[in-house]
Amino acid sequence: MNEPAQQLLTLLQLERRARDARSVEALSFVMVNESLQVLPYRQAALWRVDAAMTGIGHVAAVSGLPQPNPAAPYTQWMTRLFRAVLKQSNGDVIRVFGAQDVPELAADWVEHLPAHALWLPLRHAESALAGGLLFASETPWQQHDLAIAGELASSYAHALTVFTQERRPGEVLRRASGYLRQHRWAWIAAGAIALFPVQQSVLAPGEVVPKEPFLVRAPQDGVVERMLVQPNQLVAQSAPLFSLDQTVVQTRHALARKAYDTAQEEYRQSAQIAVTDDRAKLDMSQRRGAMEEKGVELAYSAELLGRVQVSAERAGIAVFSDVNDWQGKTVVLGERILTLADPASVELAIQLPAGERFDVQPGATVSLYPNASPLSVYEAVITQVAYSAEPTRDGQMAYRLKAAFKAGALPRIGLMGTAKLHGSRVPLIYFALRRPLTTLRQWLGL
Repeated sequence: MNEPAQQLLTLLQLERRARDARSVEALSFVMVNESLQVLPYRQAALWRVDAAMTGIGHVAAVSGLPQPNPAAPYTQWMTRLFRAVLKQSNGDVIRVFGAQDVPELAADWVEHLPAHALWLPLRHAESALAGGLLFASETPWQQHDLAIAGELASSYAHALTVFTQERRPGEVLRRASGYLRQHRWAWIAAGAIALFPVQQSVLAPGEVVPKEPFLVRAPQDGVVERMLVQPNQLVAQSAPLFSLDQTVVQTRHALARKAYDTAQEEYRQSAQIAVTDDRAKLDMSQRRGAMEEKGVELAYSAELLGRVQVSAERAGIAVFSDVNDWQGKTVVLGERILTLADPASVELAIQLPAGERFDVQPGATVSLYPNASPLSVYEAVITQVAYSAEPTRDGQMAYRLKAAFKAGALPRIGLMGTAKLHGSRVPLIYFALRRPLTTLRQWLGL
């Protein structure tokens, strides 16, 4: 094969490589490095205009380097050179030039480029200028070199336009419009699914609690001596629940008894003297007042002694954690020790996290899925919704909701599980994007 035919074949192969480039970076590498197969140059550089950035250009590739460094002196000088070339006739024509054609950069020309430079504008048909190629050589450019360079510029411009047009807003809209027309039935189906109404729901922890429980409190200050019932034990009315240590109370009662007896004897003696001595009548009145005061103290100590053992005022289940938590513990007057609950009167307490809150109102339905029995479900109706969120035991903010169970088998007190609250119907896309939109709104501060 003769040399012209071989050169033509190489040119065609190079143009094919440009058309087959999968990215603008791969195409740029072909331009500045593989063009050496058909053009005799020492250095090459590519100036690419980004249409999405209102025509601003930059040095996109240089020969011999995988990627140019924008801060390097060579890249900065080449940027100035490209801008000077574009300023002259907008860089729309193929031209050969040298240092004398850019006097403002002539002083540094020898340091950065050989003497003879070739400018190739990259413009395809009626499209805007996509960039330009600069080849520099030590020898002057020949006429056949310019012919090959012109063919290369046309092929490279066509290949580069494919990538630059994809970034233009009009081209993107055109492609998107065509894609929508091509797949319109799929989009119609997707829109119908997105607008399909579904019922809002949210999951929250729930616990079965007694309804209107009776609180059993400490009748006086003291120490719990013994718990007489077990947790969850069914007790009858008047059955003993617990007893307090009576040592202090008994001592107090004995002292009150002794003080009362002494006051009574003093009053008796003063009464006998007052029969014969009128002046002793005043002292008798004082003694009687002291005796009555001691009598009140004696009656109060006797009452406290009777409160040492606490009994159930009504029947129910004893609700508390553990016997050992209370035996030997010091309690104060009014401190709650246990709760008496009616197993046939229970309700569902729900802790709805503040971040999961939606428009739930009394009358909404809720389903309880117990942790201990995943196949069971209990239906209930919301009866009360807290006005504001409060901190829970684990430090999270949550709204407290209460629900009444529907007719049927009731769960036991203390049963815990997951409550599923049901709300109004909303489009499927709203249900799917509710949490992301809430998070985005909080992040943006809207």
